[in-house]
Amino acid sequence: MGTDFVPEQKRYLEGFVAGLAATRAAGSIAAAPASARAAPAEPTGPDASAHRAMARVEAEGRKLVNEEKAKREELGLDSYGRMKQHARDAAFPKGVDVFRWKFHGLFYVAPTQDSYMCRLRIPNGILKYWQFAGVADLADRHGGGYSHVTTRANLQIREIPATDGPAVLEGLIGLGLTARGSGADNIRNVTGGPTAGIDPQELVDTRPYALDWHYHILADRSLYGLPRKFNVAFDGGGRIGALEDTNDIGFQAVEVAEGHGIEPGVWFRVVLGGITGHMDFARDTGVVVKPDQASDVADAMVRVFIDHGDRTDRKKARLKYVLDSFGFEKFLALTEEKLGWKLPRVPASAVALRPEPDRLAHIGVHPQKQAGLNWVGVVLPTGKMTVEQMHGLARLARDLGDGEIRLTVWQNLILSGVPDDKVALVEAAVEALGLSIRATAIRAGLVACTGSIGCRFANADTKGAAEAIARHCEERVTLDLPVNIHVTGCPHSCAQHYIGDIGLVGARVPVNEDGDTVDGFHLVVGGGFGSDAAIARELYRDVKATEAPVVVENLLRAWLAHRADAAETLARFTRRHEPDALRALVEEETR
Repeated sequence: MGTDFVPEQKRYLEGFVAGLAATRAAGSIAAAPASARAAPAEPTGPDASAHRAMARVEAEGRKLVNEEKAKREELGLDSYGRMKQHARDAAFPKGVDVFRWKFHGLFYVAPTQDSYMCRLRIPNGILKYWQFAGVADLADRHGGGYSHVTTRANLQIREIPATDGPAVLEGLIGLGLTARGSGADNIRNVTGGPTAGIDPQELVDTRPYALDWHYHILADRSLYGLPRKFNVAFDGGGRIGALEDTNDIGFQAVEVAEGHGIEPGVWFRVVLGGITGHMDFARDTGVVVKPDQASDVADAMVRVFIDHGDRTDRKKARLKYVLDSFGFEKFLALTEEKLGWKLPRVPASAVALRPEPDRLAHIGVHPQKQAGLNWVGVVLPTGKMTVEQMHGLARLARDLGDGEIRLTVWQNLILSGVPDDKVALVEAAVEALGLSIRATAIRAGLVACTGSIGCRFANADTKGAAEAIARHCEERVTLDLPVNIHVTGCPHSCAQHYIGDIGLVGARVPVNEDGDTVDGFHLVVGGGFGSDAAIARELYRDVKATEAPVVVENLLRAWLAHRADAAETLARFTRRHEPDALRALVEEETR
């Protein structure tokens, strides 16, 4: 080769060539015995547990789903630099990068909208008036000029162009907010009692515990890249429920009596495995924990999920399916191994009945535990607010309240700390914004996901259908008991149709033999939550969206005409009748 080597280099080269010759004589380099190959490096660092779980799946001869491969190649948290370059290039993500960007809270929602949606993290659903106004400014500068309150007491900004995604994320950080981990396979927004700290009925103020868990998640990278999304909620026993029994982990404030081997007083009861879209509520484990231990317990449970969650089938990758496979006792034993201590358990008889929530307490004026102050629940049409309305509400919170905006899982918000002598002024000011603090029994319990206007999974315009149902029925039916109507666009059940008195799940309804379809719904009835928890049963399939308002009207009329007494709720009425009998009663109302 015309190159002069020193003796040491020559010896190395001779040995190298001799080694190649020996390998060729044995067959090929690829044919080297397994014992001679280097063993795969043991995963290290904060992603090690997830990578070990992936490796175990492959060692068993099973195939990882594409999202798992994407997380191993590049966890979404590490994609920020490329995401910013995409913004400079005015380019939206493609392929698995669509999934990776969700780790930062940016959702590319094509084809329904050629834009991003940004979902925030607002622990316990509470933020300051200036943060709320700041989100309005971001929605005005970089989005569609509005925001949505979600069913996790959170905010979304929509219609964000390709160039502006990072600007929104960085703007949120400047407001002391974040969107980190609000999408993809992560622990989602931490919910809690919306009237925490001001509710005369509550057993415990959930704010410090929700915040502790929120910061715990943000500070620990090893809690990202789970097998699937994960929801945690804290319910303090206040008048507005947190729907904690629909979460993977629910912490329910309970009062434990004396004589059961633990200190009497207020504890969190742990319920596990809620996922109503898969027709299951969280179930009581018998475990109670001190409130200041909740984050440690949640951390250990999430880590068991990381180790054992399904990474081969996205439909079976939630905590419910680990519990179904292992049983509660094995799961709790693995949790205790992570913790290094035993979880205290008490029988159901040790726990006092929890105070019942008020299904209308998120709307209107209600006295706080602080004398002379009130919270005022503002009705938002299926959760939507313009930036002008947001600025007006922020000003009211600053001038006439305690400076806080409290979001609820019912897609509305609360102004807290309003003095008695300022309530009338707040109501008038809210009316001037085109909103209201009053609602009919139908509209107060109306919930709708984004639907086909902004979600590629949805089969129907849910918000439009919900508004049409409310408007139609309000003019024709007078109700004396609250009713919850949940309208969701697809089986993912973001609007939790299975827990509604009436639930509608989007479907494409065929209209001819050529395969043409229109927006429509399957209709379920008899759902509930809390002490009245139940999964709704299907009553009708393939109801066209244009016909849904009349179907709901006739169902409400059948209830009013045939209920056992004036106190029988719609849910109990529909559960009392088999579907065929109930359909017959509804049909009577069409004549």
